[in-house]
Amino acid sequence: MKIGILGSGIVAQTLATGFVKHGHGTTLGTRSAGKLAEWSAKNHEVKIGSVADAARFGEAIVLAVKGNVAAEALRAAGPASLSGKTVIDATNPIAEAPPEDGVLRFFTSLDESLMEKLQRAFPEARFVKAFNSVGAGLMVNPSLPGGKPTMFICGNDDGAKKTVRGILDQFGWETADMGTAAAARAIEPLCILWCIPGFRENDWTHAFKLLRQG
Repeated sequence: MKIGILGSGIVAQTLATGFVKHGHGTTLGTRSAGKLAEWSAKNHEVKIGSVADAARFGEAIVLAVKGNVAAEALRAAGPASLSGKTVIDATNPIAEAPPEDGVLRFFTSLDESLMEKLQRAFPEARFVKAFNSVGAGLMVNPSLPGGKPTMFICGNDDGAKKTVRGILDQFGWETADMGTAAAARAIEPLCILWCIPGFRENDWTHAFKLLRQG
């Protein structure tokens, strides 16, 4: 599959190398290609272009930017380049404020997630929340003593979620489908919980796992 990644930070870079590792053609879209010169020289399989270039290239899109610029990145991608495509939403609505006792602040409420806002603003895209509840270091084929961790996903389109499930299978995750986009109200705050041990104890090497009886 051809993957277009919107963003150029550590999450975007990590996922880009993961997609290449698993045989996907990948273009990373950025507003500042110069900042990626050194990284690109070491990861020449990943093409570098503008946000619009990446969106046009991708059969599926990954949104991997700060939550407060997510809508801006999608506007730069262009509605035509998003139409009918799966958009993997790895963003979190983290506010521009320091954590309190390790607890991040969000600019959304528990009654409305960032992904729901994006889905309404860009109805032509098929959003699926994923990769927001773990750090970049564990996103691709994590090796943990407890076995495969769980990635919680949600979205309104079953076909798009099937696509994301296939990617998560490749990336070494179990998938737990929590339903429609409304479930992002619960999935996005997992970022807050995941970060607490990091901020309080400098422990960033964990992931969530859903255990079922029987």
